[in-house]
Amino acid sequence: MLQLFHNLNIDWLGKRRFFIGISIVLMLAGMFSAVYRHKFHPGGTEAFNLGVDFKGGTVITVRFKQPPPVENLRAAINNTGVHDAVIQPILDKQGGFLIRVPHQGSQGTEAESQAGVDAARARVRQALNTFGKEADAEKTLDADPSAVYKIEGTDAVGEVASKQLRTQAIAVTIAALIGMLLFIAFRFEWTYGAAAVIAVFHTVLVTLGLFSIFQIEINLTVIAALLTLVGFDVNDSIVIFDRIRENRKLHRRMNLYDVTNQSINQTLSRTVITSGLVFLSVVALVLLGGETLRPFSLALLMGIMFGTYDTIAVAGPIMVWWERRLEAANKSAAVPARDSGVTSGRNPAPGGRARNGVGKPSRAA
Repeated sequence: MLQLFHNLNIDWLGKRRFFIGISIVLMLAGMFSAVYRHKFHPGGTEAFNLGVDFKGGTVITVRFKQPPPVENLRAAINNTGVHDAVIQPILDKQGGFLIRVPHQGSQGTEAESQAGVDAARARVRQALNTFGKEADAEKTLDADPSAVYKIEGTDAVGEVASKQLRTQAIAVTIAALIGMLLFIAFRFEWTYGAAAVIAVFHTVLVTLGLFSIFQIEINLTVIAALLTLVGFDVNDSIVIFDRIRENRKLHRRMNLYDVTNQSINQTLSRTVITSGLVFLSVVALVLLGGETLRPFSLALLMGIMFGTYDTIAVAGPIMVWWERRLEAANKSAAVPARDSGVTSGRNPAPGGRARNGVGKPSRAA
């Protein structure tokens, strides 16, 4: 295997307080941003900039004879005052686009919701008219020689359906984390699984916190990116944990602190190569993927960076801390049991010599 680093001896666990401090600051910053925007921001904005998938909106299907660039279409819609529009080309229909815009106005009653759909359709039509004339309502686009485009359908994404999607997205993410915990606990030990899942939670929470701070739109593609990060992050942690397990068998006299440092250093080349290649691919997606894929690619970019960071700086220290706590608890529970054997008059040592709780001969014998 290609090795970028040879004979590394970095004390990663010695810097654990610094690393965990950074993680706590990032998570608290994201939490503060979400709470402030939801509770105290003027106008009562949402904690996150939810897309049409999660807060409802209007989906308009339009077809052009000569489709304009997506950037020009988005700029025209933004000029009408409709922001956060999602524009997706329809691959199986020449010149077709799906335009998703947030609700315009309130959504209280059915009449208000319909008025919002009509307002969204009117604003999108205003933007489309900058490219040319709309086809007559009684004619197809091809049958009207003077027409440039035609709105072929309008659908409303209701608030109830959006809340169901939001709930299902949260449930799927939590189910994925629980599944990872059970797998790692079965494959290794439950302390390893708990440390890996905590590290994944760290990645997801930091990514969502940055989305709240910078008000990047969260839609279904972002949820897909977060689920991708769950698998990527856990896989990285499993590689390190597997090396820790191997080294604990090879170096039985070495303590867990040194074994963990050694294992992280030995797998660092693999971590940098794997994460680095994925990072370069995601950077290309951020720069060249367009506005539609921008939230998805940004979620992947943040998750790759913090996922690689937490497999080294979060998962290992948490596992070592937990193992030490369990070992100390087992020792403290074993000492009273041994002492009770001595005080009860039992004499387990050969030759009638009693032993104390730490295995040394008792002077009272």
